[in-house]
Amino acid sequence: MRIPAHSVCTAIRDDIVTGVFERGSRLTEEQLARRYGVSRVPVREALRTLESEGFVLTRRHAGAHVAEPTEQEAADLLDMRALLEPLGAARAAQRRTDAHLKVLRGLVRLGQERARRGQGEDLRSLGGWFHETLAQASGSPPLTALLTQLRHKIAWMYAVEQPERPVEAWAEHGAIVDAVARGDAERARALTALHAERSMSLHRLKRPDRGRVRVSQHVVNTTSARN
Repeated sequence: MRIPAHSVCTAIRDDIVTGVFERGSRLTEEQLARRYGVSRVPVREALRTLESEGFVLTRRHAGAHVAEPTEQEAADLLDMRALLEPLGAARAAQRRTDAHLKVLRGLVRLGQERARRGQGEDLRSLGGWFHETLAQASGSPPLTALLTQLRHKIAWMYAVEQPERPVEAWAEHGAIVDAVARGDAERARALTALHAERSMSLHRLKRPDRGRVRVSQHVVNTTSARN
């Protein structure tokens, strides 16, 4: 059975984002193949993809390492998201499907309910799903891919605090969905820009411990593998 490189790529990226592999730590094909229970071929392909995304840096005579973005590069990620998310919302107002709208409204209902109950961890996941669905509703695969990559990188670089008034934050989500449902691209853009600006203050740069790599086994999900 050949494990798809994209499955290996997802597993390595997740381990980088969650801090299993610290910034600057070395990544060898042998180490990764053993960790994920795969051959070195999909690992090699995955490392090339992750290098193109900016998560991995290959150094001459030193091999692959987890990248070490600067604080300025981290700040640029938030600025880029603040520019692209409003564009995605505007496109969603023009191109969303009924299925997208149904999911967005369902997420808002759940988010508002969890916010009233103070269930912070649920809100974190729901917020991610909301913005992912909104990006998909843009009908632009390149824009969706960019926003997805930004979300991964921001999660890698930042710890995000919960807003002091989560009910208000989810009311903002609801207003964005209302604008998208009406096809009001400019209002969707403006509301999303304001929401992104307010969320910036909740982001705190992570300060990783250099050189630490956890060694627990992580087997790649082989559901999509083919013989």
